Amino acid sequence: MTIAFDNSWARDLPGSFLRVPPDAAPAPRLLALNRPLAADLGLDLTDAQARDWFSGAALPPGADPIAQAYAGHQFGGFSPQLGDGRAHLLGEILTPDGRRFDLQLKGSGRTPFARGGDGKAVIGPMLREYLISDFMAAMGVPTTRALAVVATGEEVWRETKLPGAVLARVAASHIRVGTFQFFAARGDQEKVKALADYAIARHYPELAGADAPYLAFLDAVIARQARLIAEWMGLGFIHGVMNTDNMAISGETIDYGPCAFMEGYAPGTVFSSIDRQGRYAYANQPLILGWNLARLAETLLPLLDRDEGRAVEIANDRLAGIAPRYRAEWLAVMRRKLGLAGEDAGDATLAEDLLPAMQGADWTLTFRRLDDTAALRPLFEDFSRMEAWLPRWRARAGNGAVERLAKANPAVIPRNHKVEEALAAATQGDMAPFRALLAAIRQPFTESEAYMLPAPSGFGQYVTYCGT
Repeated sequence: MTIAFDNSWARDLPGSFLRVPPDAAPAPRLLALNRPLAADLGLDLTDAQARDWFSGAALPPGADPIAQAYAGHQFGGFSPQLGDGRAHLLGEILTPDGRRFDLQLKGSGRTPFARGGDGKAVIGPMLREYLISDFMAAMGVPTTRALAVVATGEEVWRETKLPGAVLARVAASHIRVGTFQFFAARGDQEKVKALADYAIARHYPELAGADAPYLAFLDAVIARQARLIAEWMGLGFIHGVMNTDNMAISGETIDYGPCAFMEGYAPGTVFSSIDRQGRYAYANQPLILGWNLARLAETLLPLLDRDEGRAVEIANDRLAGIAPRYRAEWLAVMRRKLGLAGEDAGDATLAEDLLPAMQGADWTLTFRRLDDTAALRPLFEDFSRMEAWLPRWRARAGNGAVERLAKANPAVIPRNHKVEEALAAATQGDMAPFRALLAAIRQPFTESEAYMLPAPSGFGQYVTYCGT
């Protein structure tokens, strides 16, 4: 087969990328091919095509590999030039029904943006992105997707030698807040405008005729991001690196590095080895949402109004609305998780009062078992506060709550110990645990005891790494 490429980024946004080919993997071996995703994209790939095209061993016809430029605030510090240091955008896939997606290789070799890195990736982190993004998709959370993971046959140095791999990633686009920052930091307002026009045409075409299209664009990005972070919070998902170069304009979750799912509820939970100050802790994610969007607004100021003072007023007005917008999205998520039908004035208080009552209890299973006190009680060291809260919930939830809880709350998530078991086995050449876990998380509402239970006590404090 062939892939229908249309490389609008390379065609329409000169100065935003460098043309550079991916490295050719010396001995590629296909580890995982996401056939359901391939079918959705209209791709009938053979294993040999996936192995070669998604490892750099060969380029699919029509591909025009580039490394995209962007900047970004990383843990609060600004880097005016980052870019794809180990990724190559092969081009944009046009699906038979007219949708457009980026097809990118990650871990496919050094580019001029590499900043001293080796440009490579290893099997574990690439399969992690595959697992977590497929779970997000199964839960209806907007996300980039893994199309394939290919072992390269190379050894890559991290703390020790590890087998190398390349991830083929599909995204609505890879336009980030940091992409806007790249041009704004250089004072190139024409490029900022061109990028905004491109982003509107690609992701928000309904805004093209708006009276103030760039303000409408900012509003639309705020709305999508507020909804996305609320969904993360509902799942207990901790991204780990919410830098501005990891916030996609499309509203998708992007860059699954040191991410993980909280088990026992603790708002200060951090998994990333490099987040020593807890900047991106679970409870801080809504705050970082606003901080990152403020950085986007800064890049758009000249497009909001010719008068700088007036532009700042307009932007600040929109930024002031992020917190209430997020809160409304979070409350919608919590109503769903609590099995509540309709809306009641006391719902926010009910949801807020639950959180201190469930301190330390398993986040996922608590919601799943709200209707079953006998199954719920063992999740708590001290059940007294929860026991006092439950009658309020029962009075509000009413009839049908059991069915609503089962439909809203997953039985299976990618629990950290199961993810690590699967990745460790895959690194040693055994893909069976990965495939079994993948099958379970693709059916998140189907109870499977082997994948439902929290980590055993000996699992210890979980730490994740960027994989770079």
